[in-house]
Amino acid sequence: MKNKVVIITGASSGIGLACAREFASRGASLTLAARSIDKLEDIAKELSCNGTQVIAVKTDVSCEADCEEMVKQTIKAFGKIDILVNNAGISMRALFKDVELDVIKQVMDINFWGAVYCTKHALPYILAAQGSVVGISSIAGYVGLPGRVGYSASKFALHGFLETLRIENRKNNLHVLIAAPGFTASNVRKTALTANGTNQGETPRNEEKMMSAEEVATHITNAIVRRKRTLILTLIEGKVTVLLKKIAPRLLERLAYNHMAKEPDSPFS
Repeated sequence: MKNKVVIITGASSGIGLACAREFASRGASLTLAARSIDKLEDIAKELSCNGTQVIAVKTDVSCEADCEEMVKQTIKAFGKIDILVNNAGISMRALFKDVELDVIKQVMDINFWGAVYCTKHALPYILAAQGSVVGISSIAGYVGLPGRVGYSASKFALHGFLETLRIENRKNNLHVLIAAPGFTASNVRKTALTANGTNQGETPRNEEKMMSAEEVATHITNAIVRRKRTLILTLIEGKVTVLLKKIAPRLLERLAYNHMAKEPDSPFS
């Protein structure tokens, strides 16, 4: 990562913040993008005090103009882009029959279109550097999770987009990584949208038993260095789930239903 220029969206918390610290520790220069500019500036100050070249850019990834401006500021500051980490994301929790369609649109705008917008404007520079495009996905991109219809849809779409991008650029030495961390301790479940678009507020899961964002960031960084195609973390909820999707999809659907139904205040049972 020495002398690499890395853009991280959703860098104000969770996996994005952990990635920022991990990349910085390995010598990268950073563009931190998120809507919470106050948090970004505090993080940028922390990292710069440790010798990292870093800029903070207020960015709503659901707005193409914001994504384009963020890329322009990166080029102005550093002159190149080596790695784009599409991490910004939001979740939701409601059954499709109950959810307002605006909620699904909001999730798609951030999780899918945000990655498309950022990649579109950063791609010429990443191709010039023969660099990496990374999508922080989820096991929900491999199996539809009940009660997470908009979230799963956005991650399935992200997979299709990134796989196609990889194939189209197979002769350009573009590295594309699809990373599926599994359940990770973060605030994504607290900010998840309910059926009417309000924040869930409380996580329905035991965050202490999940993989830490810092551990995820280390795995992601190593996968980028090794130019891996996919990264699936955790054994049971990750690797076994993807395997069952291929060999026993009906069994997996039943297991997914029963597993998600055990959540407190589950919208189904």
